[in-house]
Amino acid sequence: MSLKFRVLCLHRESLNVADMDADTITHTEAPVEEGEPYFTSLDLFLFSLIVAYCCERNKKPPHSSVNGCMLFCAQGKNIIVFYGSQTGTAEEFANRLSKDAQRYGMKGMAADPEEYDMGELSRLSEIENSLAIFCMATYGEGDPTDNAQDFYDWLQENDDEDLSKLNYTVFALGNKTYEHYNAMGKYVDKRLAELGATRIFDLGLGDDDGNLEEDFVSWREQFWPAVCEHFGVEASGDESSIRQYELQEHTDINMNKVFTGEFSRLKSFEIQKPPFDSKNPFLAPVTVNRKLNKAGDRHLMHLELDITGSKIRYESGDHVAVFPTNDSALVNKLGQILGVDLDVVISLNNLDEESNKKHPFPCPTSYRTALTHYLDITHPPRTNVLYELAQYASDPKHQETLRKMASSSPEGKALYQNWVLDACRNILAILEDMPSLRPPIDHLCELLPRLQARYYSIASSSKVHPNSIHICAVVVEYTTKTGRLNKGVATNWLKNKLVTDNGHKSTVPMYIRKSQFRLPFKATSPVIMIGPGTGIAPFMGFIQERGWLKEQGKEVGETVLYFGCRHKNEDYIYQEELEEAEKNNVLTQLNVAFSRDQEHKIYVQHLLKNNKENIWKLVHSENAHIYICGDARNMAKDVQTALHEIAEELGGMTRTQATDYIKKLMTKGRYSQDVWS
Repeated sequence: MSLKFRVLCLHRESLNVADMDADTITHTEAPVEEGEPYFTSLDLFLFSLIVAYCCERNKKPPHSSVNGCMLFCAQGKNIIVFYGSQTGTAEEFANRLSKDAQRYGMKGMAADPEEYDMGELSRLSEIENSLAIFCMATYGEGDPTDNAQDFYDWLQENDDEDLSKLNYTVFALGNKTYEHYNAMGKYVDKRLAELGATRIFDLGLGDDDGNLEEDFVSWREQFWPAVCEHFGVEASGDESSIRQYELQEHTDINMNKVFTGEFSRLKSFEIQKPPFDSKNPFLAPVTVNRKLNKAGDRHLMHLELDITGSKIRYESGDHVAVFPTNDSALVNKLGQILGVDLDVVISLNNLDEESNKKHPFPCPTSYRTALTHYLDITHPPRTNVLYELAQYASDPKHQETLRKMASSSPEGKALYQNWVLDACRNILAILEDMPSLRPPIDHLCELLPRLQARYYSIASSSKVHPNSIHICAVVVEYTTKTGRLNKGVATNWLKNKLVTDNGHKSTVPMYIRKSQFRLPFKATSPVIMIGPGTGIAPFMGFIQERGWLKEQGKEVGETVLYFGCRHKNEDYIYQEELEEAEKNNVLTQLNVAFSRDQEHKIYVQHLLKNNKENIWKLVHSENAHIYICGDARNMAKDVQTALHEIAEELGGMTRTQATDYIKKLMTKGRYSQDVWS
């Protein structure tokens, strides 16, 4: 009897322990029928991808101290869904598409392009009826996500690559409020076609400013029939629930082998080892947590995280990523409503033994840990979750409602928009409002998306604070249409991070994400910073850095700030620091718009127009750099319109010329935005 072995490549880089059982990592053997080849085409394709990847990554520092890079045999799969994901949504969509493949008589898998040498992409054509799907999110100002950066670089650098036998399609995830809407998805779609690949279905464009879920579902419903037609296959018609993981309860397990919130390496929060990144965050002690606003019904806060001894380096303008946990009250309510013991230790094991993703989150762990650290329980569930849960509603009306919301009918879409999205119903609210819906908690845990890191613009300069990272944030709290009080996961968690909690130091799991939001290389270049509210965060770092340069005896150009808040006596945050910087001539101009201190609202764009001559002189004659931070939907657009109008009026331009003028500033790196929607 011949044997087929899974391949294990001893390499330090990419072993994700979270996707394996904690106790052992073993070679496995499985009997193979006589005459069956040792490796399928896909095995060889994946083998070549990952061997090349391992060899390349050998030059880079390891993520963890664990040795090993698991290679897997994804036997018989012909649909590979690559994802470029920053917040988890693209990965979620990729998993849904790979799961869909089964309903259409195919076999799929979701794949992180960072895990492979994408230079081997052309070899996918060796697999019969193969298709590469790309779910690509755009991050920041038209940038690829972190995990798609290498793939993006490869696409740019390889003009002679022949992808003529590759079948592909792309679904792009973006937000129309941003300047470079869906830039990454559009680029991948265009570039693959340029390299000869065959687009078998039109590029899908998802808009998170509208209804991203609806955009995806609408695209997906047309996509699969096109795939079936292209390959000459028929849908199986199986619309039943397909479980991806099976439950294993651990009644007698060494608790030292149970994950308690770590993301990759077991006990990584107890024994911290650099380098620190998204899979291995640093537990930074909180040294300062103070309320910034003097009055009003909001809570604006300033936190300082100690990174002494971590070897973490950052620059002004970078982002700090923090990993929050869910409110224990919400977790307990979920346990109560489902009638389960949350402290049971479980593993959810992939039914596809050949999959590289062994578990949906680090296992073994308890339900409590999963719902607290690993799963998003506050975001309104997507339609696929409602569809899968419908079978567990004992009331036929509840079943019908859930399935209707998951359908593509106009009525179903409107109901989902109104009842779930507009009402901000999370999974707990849905369970409360549908008393007959009581799913098994293990299936619910399988369906819920992963809880993601939150990104904040760093409010300090490493020149002044090399061992400290500052965060400026506003606590999110609002009442929904159903009368429930919804609380932002990360900001409420940060608010409660007291410097000492019962004698223990509070810590925040964090890492640094590098940014392109940078001060000019020449200190003599003038800067115009526009950041109302918490949008002032990166500019606190910029101001500190310009002050430090002056102290070093460097010549520093004009440093101009446009800040805005509601009331001078309520939420003029960092007032003392800003006025001190102005007094010391670090800030050469301090312009503050108090929007609600008078009858007519005044915003930062109004102050720009009031100071148009100075703005135009700095930008047009003195090569000033413009920086904007804050709300993308309104403020950033209004500021850009004001600058267009200034260019028209003082530059004698038409609107088209003014628009082109600002775009050229962006191209030259003199107009930078750090905005959110």
